[in-house]
Amino acid sequence: MTVVGPFGLSVRDQALEADVLAGLAAVEEGLIEATKSDVPFITEAAQHLVRAGGKRFRPLLVMLGAQFGDPHAPGVVPAAVVVELTHLATLYHDDVMDEADVRRGVPSANANWDNSVAVLTGDFLFSRASHILADLGPEAVRIQAQAFERLVTGQIMETAGPADGHDAIDHYLDVIGGKTGSLIAVAGRFGAMMSGADERTVSVLTQYGERVGVAFQLADDVLDIASDEHESGKTPGTDLREGIATLPVLYLRARAASPDATREDRELCALLDGDLADDGRLAEALSALRAHPALEQARRATVRYADEAREMLAPLPDNAAKAALSGLCTAVVDRAG
Repeated sequence: MTVVGPFGLSVRDQALEADVLAGLAAVEEGLIEATKSDVPFITEAAQHLVRAGGKRFRPLLVMLGAQFGDPHAPGVVPAAVVVELTHLATLYHDDVMDEADVRRGVPSANANWDNSVAVLTGDFLFSRASHILADLGPEAVRIQAQAFERLVTGQIMETAGPADGHDAIDHYLDVIGGKTGSLIAVAGRFGAMMSGADERTVSVLTQYGERVGVAFQLADDVLDIASDEHESGKTPGTDLREGIATLPVLYLRARAASPDATREDRELCALLDGDLADDGRLAEALSALRAHPALEQARRATVRYADEAREMLAPLPDNAAKAALSGLCTAVVDRAG
């Protein structure tokens, strides 16, 4: 059993391991090449998060999806570079919106330089992803454009909040389906599509990617509360401090609004509604949430989506890649404890 990539997926098949490792190494080279500019400062800013590392979850899914066709087909690695560049670009923008100071264990681009540099660098990465995408054909361009529309729509929906009468938890799941699930679905779809897999396999891996993507984000929600900075690569409680209502917080608020609410539920909500700019108050909120049943509810939701993703794999042939995709569901859940 070998651990592959920063995400830590265990792979038990030597041939699959070799293919995935070679593919991920080629993606890293592609990311470095795609973030070079004739202007040294742009190169430095664009490679800031690339060189900080990361889980490379999306390229990993492209590589595994490609195993159902020709994993060495010429479009596989460029497609993986496209989805990771797109993801990296959103991180630059997210850190500006969240006023984050740390990303992947290093200062965020906005903290290292300023907001303008971070936003423009994200735009630069989007442009480089589009340039590579153009060589993959009009169908790939259309798929990526639709996913990007969903991603931005999800971000806008999060900013606007749920409409009157719309359940906040359902709204949030719709948001992360767009913000996170859409691009991870593209990763599965591109891997199968670029490898020449049949339409049924492309469809299965698209649906799998959507569900495992939601599970992946829900695991991040849990990590924002339950982990330390070393585990998550960003400051714990960042979402809390910015007033972003992630799933554990939404479960808490639903519980506090119910007839069965306890005094502790209401007091914790009041703490979250207060000023969490103070490190002591933030630490108090994190400690209380870590002990609250809402965190376990969010963990169970993560498991549910990961199980749904695993079930989507049923029509695929039983092989090492299918087993690895199933193992990816387990790895996502394990991140949430």
